[in-house]
Amino acid sequence: MQLSCIYTVVKMKKTRNTKAKTKIQELIDSSSVALSPSEIHNSLEGICDKVTIYRILQRLTEADLIHKIVDMDGSIKYASCHSCQSVHEHDHVHFSCEKCKSVTCLNDVKPKYELAKSYMVIKMNFMITGICPLCS
Repeated sequence: MQLSCIYTVVKMKKTRNTKAKTKIQELIDSSSVALSPSEIHNSLEGICDKVTIYRILQRLTEADLIHKIVDMDGSIKYASCHSCQSVHEHDHVHFSCEKCKSVTCLNDVKPKYELAKSYMVIKMNFMITGICPLCS
């Protein structure tokens, strides 16, 4: 009788805390508005290139440490997950200022909607546009 062992190799993605990752996380966490990759790049003063920034943003999003916001004009911005407790959710409203182009998470505003029972919600993106308090 021949015994054969089958080993399955599971490649685990090890995330490193690089200087760039730490700086990007700190920048997003300290910002009161959502930031675009270009705004992040300009604030980092040459620590890393844009490709690295996009990779780090993707990893932070996948790790549920930040969330991605698609603005009304299709531009993408990132914000820290301040309101998430034990369950990661982003069912809050985002406000986009037409004057200064800032995007702000309105964590205290919970949108209401009704869908037919045959629909299953996976993600939501609620965006309100107008003029922010700083610009009005």
